[in-house]
Amino acid sequence: MNKVEYPSDLKKLSPDDLILLCEELRGFIIDVVSSNPGHFASSLGVIELTVAMHYVFNAPHDKILWDVGHQAYGHKILTGRRKVFHTNRKYKGISGFPKPSESIFDVFGVGHASTSISAALGIAVALNHKNQSDRQVVAVIGDGSLTGGLAYEGLNNAGMEKTNLLVILNDNNIAIDPNTGAMKEYLLDIATSKTYNRVRNEIWHLLGAIRKLGPNAQRYAQQIELGVKSIFLKQSNLFESLNFRYFGPVDGHDLIRLIDVLRDLKTIPGPKILHIKTKKGKGFPEAELNQTAFHAPGKFDKITGKIINIPSSKPQPPRYQDVFGHTLLELARKNEKIIGITPAMSTGSSLRIMMDQIPERTYDVGIAEQHAVTFSAGLAIEGLVPFCNIYSSFIQRSYDQIIHDVALQNLQVIFCLDRAGLVGDDGATHHGVFDISFMRNIPNMIVSAPMDAEELRNLMYTAQLKNQGPFSIRYPKGYGITLDWQKPFSEIEIGKGRELRKGDDLAFLSIGHVGNIVADACDMLEHDGIHPSHYDMRFVKPLDESLLKKIFRKHSLIITVEDGVISGGFGCAIIEFMADHGFNSRVKRLGVPDQFIDHGTQEELYHECGFDKNAICTTAKEMIKLKVFSEVN
Repeated sequence: MNKVEYPSDLKKLSPDDLILLCEELRGFIIDVVSSNPGHFASSLGVIELTVAMHYVFNAPHDKILWDVGHQAYGHKILTGRRKVFHTNRKYKGISGFPKPSESIFDVFGVGHASTSISAALGIAVALNHKNQSDRQVVAVIGDGSLTGGLAYEGLNNAGMEKTNLLVILNDNNIAIDPNTGAMKEYLLDIATSKTYNRVRNEIWHLLGAIRKLGPNAQRYAQQIELGVKSIFLKQSNLFESLNFRYFGPVDGHDLIRLIDVLRDLKTIPGPKILHIKTKKGKGFPEAELNQTAFHAPGKFDKITGKIINIPSSKPQPPRYQDVFGHTLLELARKNEKIIGITPAMSTGSSLRIMMDQIPERTYDVGIAEQHAVTFSAGLAIEGLVPFCNIYSSFIQRSYDQIIHDVALQNLQVIFCLDRAGLVGDDGATHHGVFDISFMRNIPNMIVSAPMDAEELRNLMYTAQLKNQGPFSIRYPKGYGITLDWQKPFSEIEIGKGRELRKGDDLAFLSIGHVGNIVADACDMLEHDGIHPSHYDMRFVKPLDESLLKKIFRKHSLIITVEDGVISGGFGCAIIEFMADHGFNSRVKRLGVPDQFIDHGTQEELYHECGFDKNAICTTAKEMIKLKVFSEVN
């Protein structure tokens, strides 16, 4: 592997050396990721594919696109980033996902699913317009991403375009959790049809020979291909019906076979799909056996495969996602109308807790956020109470459905937005920083955020009591602060905040978990002789107007703090209220600035954005100092 810095170096290696390279590349990823956590099993599953593609195609002249991108570690290492791979996902280090600003080999920025085919088609069409149709465009997409509607939109369009587009379907029957839906069964039918696969192998070489005899012979070869596929499969081939030439399935871990197939496909014009079968976690036994846990396992022992969980010296509060999971199960046992929905995040959202106990009332709909929302709307129309759990950054994909299918009809759909705020080392594609801004602009929508686990329980309880229309509850990635959180449920009055601390010097208004950082900052300010008030507003919409009037009458200095974008966010709602009601306090908004934030730990990113406890204290002191200066002058 030390001989390979860029893909051009691959072409100098013998077939035996390429096989050895795959072993070394897999071992290198195991070494690094075991101590510097990141996505793991996905990259191990496509090592041979990665080497084969970079051996056959001429990147970056030819374009290779990855769907989602968490399987692209091997690609990064082979494209000039081996020596900095130890900085993967670290603050100021390389990204865990393909990123064009990082390398010319990263053709298209990704992080969300199902985008690769549409993007690849756009690139291929652009190359045609530039008279560069000799350049190859390859999109690598997993079978999990084929549950997303955007993938089908791309396939539908691509089948009508005369481009050198090759879609490689990496079929391992799993995304993060095992795949669901009819597409999974369809691909399984193709992969397990013994008759089809035996006949396919026998005619593969025959067709290759026929194609060399000229244009008419190529047409006959295509007819033979189509006949075999339609005879031996239970149904006509979906991809062929979309005008794609279908090839496969092929063993995705047979490097030499992959190289031969990719070479053949380079010579065939038009849109093509190569179906390969791989095993997620290939080459690391524990990851092969427990693919969900080793999707992103954290630190682990590379010898034993044991995931390293450092025990805390004191009791640890629960993760917000687990509070959601246990609370939903508890509520569902009391309210038979409750249904749980998630788009392919049953483990990450902890809906799995209810799924294991009441499977008939939980639905993993695949990587299909738009469908998840409208499916929830259909449930609500019939009087059920859907809890639709979607990561904040992913619910962006279903904004029209939230407006058109839920809010416009004022349906009781409860949106539980996990991973809200800055999520840390996944970076800009996964930060859930926009939901406050876009949710509060939707009529009928209640927008809330709990400061702790007990508040999350009570907001969930409140949301299902009666039909109050669409109800959004956002909470962050990570742990709460409360040990004794499983208390009896208590209804929270909609639109009512609470006063946590009384002071005369200035007022902090916070929303959500970030209020705990504000509380720490208040303690520090008290130590320095500054006496702040602190209000947990709970709701961005509706605002607690009576509480706000009290605050503005008392305080001339106000600081709003939110773990979300400042533009259009919670702070803007407070300033709008101030302007509408004729108040004129000095308001400083703290939150995520109007730019995309890269990866790092949550604490590092809070500091960068200016709302860690030290930055909050600094802002407060500067405001007080400026006030004093103004009064003196």
